[in-house]
Amino acid sequence: MSTSLSEQAPAKPVAWSDEDLIRHGTPAFRHTNLALFAAGFATFGLLYCVQPLMPQFSQHYGVSAATSALSLSLTTGVLAFAMLFAGGVSDAVGRKSVMVASLLSSAVLVLLTALMPTWYALLTIRTLLGLTLSGLPAVAMTYLTEEMHVESIGLGMGLYISGSAVGGMSGRLIAGVVADYFGWRAGVGVVSVVGLISGLIFWQALPPSRHFRPRPLEWRALFGRFAGMFRDAGLPWLFAEGFLLLGAFVTVYNYLGYRLQAPPYNLSQTVVGLIFGIYLVGTFSSAWMGHLAGQLGRRKVLWTALALMLFGVGCTMMAPLWFIVLGITAITFGFFGGHSIVSSWVGRRGGAAKAQASSMYLFSYYMGSSVAGASGGLFYADHGWTGVALFVGVMVLAGLLIALWLYRVKPLPQLITPPTPMSKGAMP
Repeated sequence: MSTSLSEQAPAKPVAWSDEDLIRHGTPAFRHTNLALFAAGFATFGLLYCVQPLMPQFSQHYGVSAATSALSLSLTTGVLAFAMLFAGGVSDAVGRKSVMVASLLSSAVLVLLTALMPTWYALLTIRTLLGLTLSGLPAVAMTYLTEEMHVESIGLGMGLYISGSAVGGMSGRLIAGVVADYFGWRAGVGVVSVVGLISGLIFWQALPPSRHFRPRPLEWRALFGRFAGMFRDAGLPWLFAEGFLLLGAFVTVYNYLGYRLQAPPYNLSQTVVGLIFGIYLVGTFSSAWMGHLAGQLGRRKVLWTALALMLFGVGCTMMAPLWFIVLGITAITFGFFGGHSIVSSWVGRRGGAAKAQASSMYLFSYYMGSSVAGASGGLFYADHGWTGVALFVGVMVLAGLLIALWLYRVKPLPQLITPPTPMSKGAMP
C-alpha cells in the first residue's frame, strides 16, 4: 500500500549535522562542481551532438526532417523511461558507481555511432544510448540534494546545469564544425573522445557519497513512492513544466539548422554551429536564476523565465537574421533558468522519495524532448518555421500558465527526511 510523501519520513532526526554537508567555498564544493560540470558536459555533449547533423543525415540517408529527428527523439524517449528506475538502482548500489558506469559506457556507444553503416543501425545505437545515459541525470540531482547544504544547493544545481549547457553547446559545435570539413562521422567520433575524457575527470574528482545509505531495490515500494508523488499539490505541475520546457527548447534547436541552411540564409554547417554557441548563455542563466530563486523564492522567478522564452519565440518568426539570433538567445536564457529552478524545486519537494521525484521529473522532461522534438518535424514539413514557432509558442504559454498557478501551491511543512537534511525549511 503506497504512502504519501510526508508519511515516509521517520520521526527520529538524522544522525549528522549541517557541518557534514558540502558548502559553498570549500574544497569539497569545488571538487564536486568540477566533477558534475564534467558530467553534465559529457552527458549532454554525447546526447545532443547529432542535432546539428540532422540535415546531413537527411542528405546521407535520404530521410525526412521528422525521420532524421529520431536520432535524438529515440534516445531521449528511452532515456525518459530508463530514468524512472535509475534512481531506484542507485538506492541499491550507490550513486557514484552508477554515474561513472553511465558516462563511460555512453562515450563508447557514441563512438560506435560514428561507425554504423545504415540508418537503422545508427538508430539502434542511439536507442541504446538512451539506456546508458539514464544513470547520470537523475542520480546527479539526488547526489546533490544528499550531499550539499541547503544554502548551497541552488548554486550547486545551477553549476551542474551550466556544465550541461557547455556540453550541449560543445557537442553541437564540435560535431558541426568537424563535420563541415571531415564529414559527420568524424564529428561524432571527436565528441565521443571528449566525452570519455570528461567521464574520467568525473570519476577522479567526485567525492564519495557520505550520506548515502543503501537499501534493497523493492519494486512494490518503488512504485508506491511513485504513486505517492501524484498526491502532492505541486509535484505533478512541476513534472508537466519539465515536459514543456525541454519540449519547446529541443524543437527549436532541432529545426533551426534546416531553416538557416535553406534560402534566403544559406548558412554553412560551421556558421550554424557557431550560432549554437548561444547555448553558452545557459551557463550564466542557470546559475544566476537558480541563485536568484534561492533568494527571492522560486515562485517569484520561474514565471519570468517562461515569459522570456515566449518573447524569444516571437522574435524567431521575424525574417532578419539578427532577430532570429536574439530570439534563440532569449529562449536559451529562459530555458536554462527555468530548468535550474524547477529541477531544484523537485529535489526539495520530493522529501524521502527525492530519488523517485527526480526520476519522474526527468521522465517528463525527456519525454517532452522525444514527443515534441519529433512532432515539430510534422509542423515544419507542413508549415515551415511558422508552424514550428506556433507549436512551440503554445507549449511555452502553457508553461507560463503553470508557473503562475504554482503561486497557489502551499509550501511544504518543515520536515527532516533521510538520507539528507535538505528538506529542512519550507519550500520558498
